[in-house]
Amino acid sequence: MSRAALLVLADGRFPAGGHAHSGGAEEAVKAGRVTGAASLEDFCRGRLNTSGLVAASLAAAAALGVDPAALDAAADARTPSPALRVAARRLGRQLMRAARATWPHPELDALARRFPKGAHQPVVLGLAARAAGLGPQDAAYCSAYEGISGPASATVRLLSLDPFDATGVLARLAPDVDRVALRAAEAAGRAVTEGVDALPAASAPLLELGAEAHAGWPVRLFAS
Repeated sequence: MSRAALLVLADGRFPAGGHAHSGGAEEAVKAGRVTGAASLEDFCRGRLNTSGLVAASLAAAAALGVDPAALDAAADARTPSPALRVAARRLGRQLMRAARATWPHPELDALARRFPKGAHQPVVLGLAARAAGLGPQDAAYCSAYEGISGPASATVRLLSLDPFDATGVLARLAPDVDRVALRAAEAAGRAVTEGVDALPAASAPLLELGAEAHAGWPVRLFAS
């Protein structure tokens, strides 16, 4: 196993389409909930411990070999917002293209055939990690970090926030990422024997409502 593969998968330059999505930050900025570094940190911490935990658990379970179709259905059930489900599948489709080109693997090919319009992004991420020889906690780390780095990067553009301040937010959230990745990997381990119901179903209603509002905007900088 090459742990350097984790750096490739988590790199913001990996062509997985995440740059076009704000993870809810655009709507939060417009609503006045994110106005600077302090409120961005609060936003990211909340996202990390709710939808971020769910996504990291799905990714970890996929990396462990849990049935990806069952995980995709579990992701659907844990994503009430139609707008977020659409965004997750678009991101999954783009990540699938990048992953198959980078780490060709029959399990990725099979998932692409089963979900030609895209599986949920965390499920694809977990299978990509598996194809790269990474473990469940690696997949959870990648998902958890991605869940906060995307909004942080988007907020730099939305508010002209100092990139140093945004990076400071990510550094301060590092212990939270550690805890979420560990919880996600433990839940994924239970899902192997207990099924997908063992995975967390933490909710973030404000993110869901914000996503629906954002989807109806006539002009927006980010896709989600």
